[in-house]
Amino acid sequence: MTDRPAPRIAVLDYGIGNLRSAEKAMSHVGADAVLTADPREVERAAAVVLPGVGAFGRCREALSATGLDEVALEAVASGRPFLGICVGMQLLYEESEESPGVTGLGVLSGKVTRLPAGTKHPQMQWNRLDPVTESPLLDGLGERPWMYFVHSFAPEVTADVIATCDYGGPVTAAAQHEMVMATQFHPEKSGAPGLALLRNFVRLAASVPAGD
Repeated sequence: MTDRPAPRIAVLDYGIGNLRSAEKAMSHVGADAVLTADPREVERAAAVVLPGVGAFGRCREALSATGLDEVALEAVASGRPFLGICVGMQLLYEESEESPGVTGLGVLSGKVTRLPAGTKHPQMQWNRLDPVTESPLLDGLGERPWMYFVHSFAPEVTADVIATCDYGGPVTAAAQHEMVMATQFHPEKSGAPGLALLRNFVRLAASVPAGD
């Protein structure tokens, strides 16, 4: 990192789960992180994070009730770095088998599906990433880093996938489309490799000037 000011990163606060842990992790790796539901704060930020735990439908409802669904879409459209984590990743897709009839944000193409039959649900364990393609999010993490997963659903494997994990077959672990990035695992709970991934995201944010 340089002597430039720490990049401002907005963690969207829509009242679901332990959102503070994502904010603290971002601060730990060098960001000026803020947990916020204020659209003006988000607009001024250099990058945006959408965490999430629990059920797809409940998270989608809360995101809409706070108006942060539109704020998230505006942040994506601006071209700033955007990171979805766990259910925050799933919300970026079009729909989920977990909550039929509930539409996602549709930023990434595809559907969130149940983990393969014959596997324990949820996957609640450390698992190794199998990188599919190069991404600045994965820089310096090694060939097959360990990350911590807690989930019963995951996005189907599409062209946007940058890493999978083996859980009864290839399961989407991370995706990227332009400046939109997402992880099914919890980097903030994944020790040194997870913090290294978040540090990569902060570096991307540092390259983007924040709004006025």
